[in-house]
Amino acid sequence: MPAGSAPVSDAAGYTVRAVAERLGIPTATLRSWNRRYNIGPAQDRPGKHRLYSERDIALLGQMLALIREGATPAGAAASVHGPLSMRGDTNTLLDAAFALDTTTVSSLLAAHVRNDGVIDTWDQLCRPAFADIIARQDDGEGCIDVEHLLSWCITSIMHRVVPPPDTRRSASILLACTGGETHALPLEVLRAALAERGRGARMLGADVPTTALTDALARHDGPTSVMLWSQQESTALTSAVRACAGTGARVFVGGPGWDEVILPETVTRVRSLADAADLLA
Repeated sequence: MPAGSAPVSDAAGYTVRAVAERLGIPTATLRSWNRRYNIGPAQDRPGKHRLYSERDIALLGQMLALIREGATPAGAAASVHGPLSMRGDTNTLLDAAFALDTTTVSSLLAAHVRNDGVIDTWDQLCRPAFADIIARQDDGEGCIDVEHLLSWCITSIMHRVVPPPDTRRSASILLACTGGETHALPLEVLRAALAERGRGARMLGADVPTTALTDALARHDGPTSVMLWSQQESTALTSAVRACAGTGARVFVGGPGWDEVILPETVTRVRSLADAADLLA
């Protein structure tokens, strides 16, 4: 820090000028964010200098990083106020999604993934949000656009915050939807949960024909695990299961489509994202 900008003491904190110099932003911006988003010193200190703590500066640094990624100041501020205020905050996420505010939805999701991890973000934030959207659809509200925007944001953030590791060193996991199944989002989240643990996976995505599954399994020497996702019973193809098992792969199935399907004893059903990540990792 420049000479003269150090705080009086660690307990006293830093002046707005010192923080502005440290972060490289105008003092007017800091004061504005302090008033609008309550990031910084308390505003009830008449006659005294407002001093920023190291925690305030850390939050401001996170906020700046999110803004540089494309978030609005309001969305970034909502994201960095702390894991307790963000954890499972479905209402804030839904408000942004129904406003089709891609930037704020993305910044909220990114903050949750960074603070609480992929599995908690999916279970505590994303799944409740989708449940609310589906309930509104059942009541006749038109919000398929909201569902699609939220799905796209989740996929985007999972790739941005938890990018795939080097699959050349861990190519033994294959993720695919069965033929005719277009709901690939759960597999995108599973890929990120595995990457969070340092495990790579080959993602084939939606609507994968059985012949493509066997071709993909044949391209890898050694034991392979394959996860087949089916959202509905019409796409829960036992032919795909048998074909994968016939290659010697360990076969796992996930999704409500498999609930009423009789499967070979060697096939493992997974009931949650956490279970899938534990078994595959």
